[in-house]
Amino acid sequence: MIPIFIIFVLLYASKKNLATYNIFVDGAKGALNLSVSIFPYIVAIMISVALLRISGITDFLTNLLSPAFSFLGIPTEVCELVLLRPFTGSGSFAILNDIFAKYGADSYISRCACVIMGSSETVFYVATVYFSGTKVKRLSYAIPCALLASLVGAIISCLLCKII
Repeated sequence: MIPIFIIFVLLYASKKNLATYNIFVDGAKGALNLSVSIFPYIVAIMISVALLRISGITDFLTNLLSPAFSFLGIPTEVCELVLLRPFTGSGSFAILNDIFAKYGADSYISRCACVIMGSSETVFYVATVYFSGTKVKRLSYAIPCALLASLVGAIISCLLCKII
């Protein structure tokens, strides 16, 4: 599909007499500027996640919130994943790998973790990347809605894994 899309774009651009190479270079310049402008935000998120894990705050929050997550149908073993997924993708994959190593890849816990990974997003990273490139600075509704959607996705993920 991707080669077909590229060919379609090139044919469309040539029909409209657009300078495709110049447009591509301008877009690449914009992407480079965006990368430089969001770099400090990404570093701040990475450092924050590392500090959360090293300090033991994630373990404390996991223990604190386990009863509520269990009530909602989320296994205690994936609580840390649910808590850290909105912050970090690579950290989430590390937690997923730990779950695989401890419970096996075909266990109920591992299936829940996999579906949670597939049905959620790194909310704060995405907000950083997309909103830093725009003039939108008030995220008072976007972040809570995205976090709620991630929690609902985790609940439904575990429910579906239990049913199937």
